[in-house]
Amino acid sequence: MAGLTLMLILLGQRHGFGALEYLQFALDGLRGGSIYALVALGFVLVYRVTGVINFAQGAFVMLGPMLTAFFYEQPWPPVPGLRLALAALLAVGIVGMLGMTIERLTLYPARRASPLTRIIITVGVYLALQGAALLLWGPYAKVLPSFTTMSLADPTFRFGGVRMKAQSLWIAGTLIATVLALGLFFGRTTLGKAMRACAVNRLAARLMGIPVDTMSTLAFGMAAALGAIAGIVLGPVTRATYDMGLELGLKGFVAAIMGGLVSFPGAVLGGLLLGALENLWAGVTLAGFKDLFAFVVLILVLLLHPRGFAGAEAETERA
Repeated sequence: MAGLTLMLILLGQRHGFGALEYLQFALDGLRGGSIYALVALGFVLVYRVTGVINFAQGAFVMLGPMLTAFFYEQPWPPVPGLRLALAALLAVGIVGMLGMTIERLTLYPARRASPLTRIIITVGVYLALQGAALLLWGPYAKVLPSFTTMSLADPTFRFGGVRMKAQSLWIAGTLIATVLALGLFFGRTTLGKAMRACAVNRLAARLMGIPVDTMSTLAFGMAAALGAIAGIVLGPVTRATYDMGLELGLKGFVAAIMGGLVSFPGAVLGGLLLGALENLWAGVTLAGFKDLFAFVVLILVLLLHPRGFAGAEAETERA
């Protein structure tokens, strides 16, 4: 990562970029990186508990803002801020329940199938949810207002010579609150400790009386809710469409791979680094190459350091 960063900085010298421009690129990239980190947390959560790489995660990212916009368009309650908050809560709850239902209907019957079979099932689930969204809302984009102004205009703050949108602060705050909430859940609650036990050794957890299958269902529901939250806070920045989940889901997967696929801190670090470097890449090359960067990083990580940032962390043992 350090070598790649140095290469991008050297490329930027051709355009006469200075420290201020690089800082602006990094700040703008951290906004997208925070979204990737939230999506990556969902990948890590499901993989640690179930051993499944859930490629349906991108569909949950899409459903969050689409459902929120649908509920927000309803005329009640009349106060826009309260209506948006209720719409977001409803969307997160519905997507979380949908995630648990999908796990029970699709992956639970195939729990003894090969990992490849279960991965293909999640891909099929993604395609089905994307098709359902297209049928329900059509190809048209949904718009969410800025959380700060409750309008399409989002205020810009200036710190020195760099600019930052107010929604970027909401996104960063959401990531911080989510990480803290996950830390408290897995470290302080009995349910969270039971899920950690399933991540360490599913057979031992089952022998100790932990309902492993229930923990798997709960993990899918939590991951779906995380994806919905990521999409909702991103909604005011970019218009939500039925196909937005593919790109965000794949980049969240790259961030999870960068973090080792088993580490929550690694997933957050991977997402933030990916977002910052991706935006720097777009700034020093061509904006059209931005989406290419994540997959270049994925290939490099798999070839050079396949365990990611969490290389020292023991791999989970599963029955």
